[in-house]
Amino acid sequence: MIAEDARVEPGAIIGDGTRVWHRAHIRTGAVIGAGCVIGGGAFIDAGVTIGDSTKIQNLAHIYAPATVGAGAFIGPGVILTNDRTPRAVNPDLTPKSTEDWDPAGVTVGEGASIGAAAVVVAGVTIGSWALVGAGAVVTRDVLAHEVVAGNPAKRIGWAGRDGHRLKSDDDGWIDASGNRYRVGAAGLTEVAE
Repeated sequence: MIAEDARVEPGAIIGDGTRVWHRAHIRTGAVIGAGCVIGGGAFIDAGVTIGDSTKIQNLAHIYAPATVGAGAFIGPGVILTNDRTPRAVNPDLTPKSTEDWDPAGVTVGEGASIGAAAVVVAGVTIGSWALVGAGAVVTRDVLAHEVVAGNPAKRIGWAGRDGHRLKSDDDGWIDASGNRYRVGAAGLTEVAE
């Protein structure tokens, strides 16, 4: 279902069962998976890739070359930026063109959630199943399952796949369902029993 007043440019690819709400704008070259929800007023830039079953809330802006994994949640008003050195003009005051900058996309892992009005700086990776608090300004990579909040965002805990904070015990970390996790270089990983 694509709302009548949504703007989906020719050449945008939208998967089966994806719903695009009022006044959303999806640019040519964007690729959106199956079963997604694109909220009202959301902007998906050319060259952005969105995985299956992802939910992008109202007024979120995702700039190329961002990649968003399957099952991710992008809250209302979230901005995924793409320029580490933004300027409107070159040093000689001539307007910048697309050839005058080097875009750096944000990568959002599978199942990760980014809370309302958070801003993620260009080139940052949000790990799988990570949780970014509402209003956070994310200036560094976020590990898998890491929970971050604030400006700049800092670790305040770890989350399981269900989104709830993990509790520590003598053998690592545990979620509400009894699943165990251990901290490694890439973040938290589930321990197979």
